[in-house]
Amino acid sequence: MTVALMWEARAVEGRGGELLEWARAQWLASDPLRRETFAARGDRVLVITWWDAVLDDDLPELPDPDAALVTRPVHRWRFESLGTA
Repeated sequence: MTVALMWEARAVEGRGGELLEWARAQWLASDPLRRETFAARGDRVLVITWWDAVLDDDLPELPDPDAALVTRPVHRWRFESLGTA
C-alpha cells in the first residue's frame, strides 16, 4: 500500500523563498519512495512524500519551522493511495 503525507505551510509575507529553502533542507529519518516540493502564491510551500506503508504506520514527517517564519501552524494530511487511472 502507498501512503502520501502532505505538509503545507504559509510563510510570513515575502519570506516564501526562505520557507522553501528551509523545507528542502529538512532530512527525514528514512527515505520515502518519492518526495516532491511545491510553491504557490501567498508564500505557501507544500511537500508531499510517498511511503510503502499503511495509513496508521509511524512515518517520519517534516518538523514545524520556526514560528517567526510562518503565519499559522503547519497543516498535515495523510492519504492512502487508491490506485492510478
